[in-house]
Amino acid sequence: MPEEPPLRATIIPVTPLQQNCTLLWCTATRRAAVIDPGGDLPRIRSAIQQAGVTVEKVLVTHGHLDHCGMAGPLAKELGVPIEGPHEADRYWIARLADDSRQWGVPAEAFEPDRWLVDGDKVTVGELVLDTWFTPGHTPGHVVFHHPESKLAVVGDVLFRGSVGRTDFPLSDHQALIASIVGKLWPLGDDTVFLPGHGEPGTIGGERATNPFVGDAVLAPA
Repeated sequence: MPEEPPLRATIIPVTPLQQNCTLLWCTATRRAAVIDPGGDLPRIRSAIQQAGVTVEKVLVTHGHLDHCGMAGPLAKELGVPIEGPHEADRYWIARLADDSRQWGVPAEAFEPDRWLVDGDKVTVGELVLDTWFTPGHTPGHVVFHHPESKLAVVGDVLFRGSVGRTDFPLSDHQALIASIVGKLWPLGDDTVFLPGHGEPGTIGGERATNPFVGDAVLAPA
C-alpha cells in the first residue's frame, strides 16, 4: 500500500457565498484544524465526523464574515483556540455583527487567542504550517503553507484566473499584488493552493495564465 501523506485536507463550501472552509489534518495523529468556518456549522460538524478527526484549533485567514462568521461559536463549542488572522483585521472582526445584519448571514465577533504575524509557525498535530502576512484584500490577511505537502490555504488573495477584491474599506490593490508576487510566487510553481472560493489551482498555473498577476502581465514593458 502507498504510504499515507502527512497532511490531508477537504473543502467544505459554506454560506450563500460558497466560501471554501477547509478541514485540514495530520494523518499521523488525526488532529485537525478548521480553517475559515464562515457558517453552516452542521455541514462542518458532519465533515469532521466523516473524517474521523479531532479538531484542536480554528484558523482564520481574514476577517470577512463568510470566512470567520462562525469561528467564535465553533471554537467555543469544541473548546479550542482561534489563531489568526493578523491584528490589522481587528476592524473587520469587530463589525461582524453589523455585517451579519446587512448580509443576512449569521456571524459573531470574537477575539482570537493568538493574532498571527509574518513568519509565525502554526501546528496541527505533528504538522508545522508557515504563516505569511498577505495584506491587500484586507489589511490583516494571512495564508497558511505546509512546505512538505506543497499546499497553501490562501483565503481571498488568489483565485484560479483572478485575484482578491480590493474595493472594500481598507483594501489596497498594490499591496495585494505585492503579497501575491512576494509571498505566494516563492512557494513554488508546483504548490497547490486552496482559494477561499472556487477550484484549487497551482502557483505555476497562475503565473502562466492569470490575467491579473501572470508573469506576462506584470513583466516590465
